[in-house]
Amino acid sequence: MVAASALTLVCAVAAGVAASAAAAEFTRGPSPAELHAASRREVAERWRSWPAGRVFPATLLYSAEQGGVERASRIGISPRTDCAEAVDPEAVAALRAAGCLGVLRATYIDALRGVLVTVGVVALPDERAAARAKAVFPESGDPVPGVRPLAFHGTVADRFSPSVRQAGSVRQSGPYVVLTAAGQVDGRPARALAERRTSIFAFAPEISESVLAGLSTPRLPDCAAREWAC
Repeated sequence: MVAASALTLVCAVAAGVAASAAAAEFTRGPSPAELHAASRREVAERWRSWPAGRVFPATLLYSAEQGGVERASRIGISPRTDCAEAVDPEAVAALRAAGCLGVLRATYIDALRGVLVTVGVVALPDERAAARAKAVFPESGDPVPGVRPLAFHGTVADRFSPSVRQAGSVRQSGPYVVLTAAGQVDGRPARALAERRTSIFAFAPEISESVLAGLSTPRLPDCAAREWAC
């Protein structure tokens, strides 16, 4: 009888400890590792969870050639996200191999309304895949292979075709690669120009970096908010 009572007491204590541990697990706050993981997940989902106007703001600041700050204005955003459609054929296979999830595109015009820039956001599964994808695109400023220009009929970007591209850029941070393709509003093909005026396109990488920073900069998780999974 004494042994049975002792065993019952031990079992009760064990059950109490287990219940206490379970309660502590359910009521404790997220650990630093869990917060970091939640932050990474939130960053990786921004390309599809954010409204298009948040990914591509209506205006983006850049440094003017003459000094000071000017604004590039958004002309339009593509509703399509297909990876193969958004980049040159030479880059499609490499993007697929890297696990391309989608490409967002928007076209901007500079403050003087003479230069068009298509900004393309390539979403990849993680930072390593994004680094692989970035290596496909030239860092020399050549626009090919790169993002395909996004034209909008009935606007100043009506003639923004692949042949008009004169400059390109590539940037990467986190699971994102951001590309630009820049050309002149008048629709002149790059091959028709005697020389490339690279200085007029220098603002394109700057506005792409603004888009990239917005997408890839982590923020402190708010586990009470619906957008977070802590």
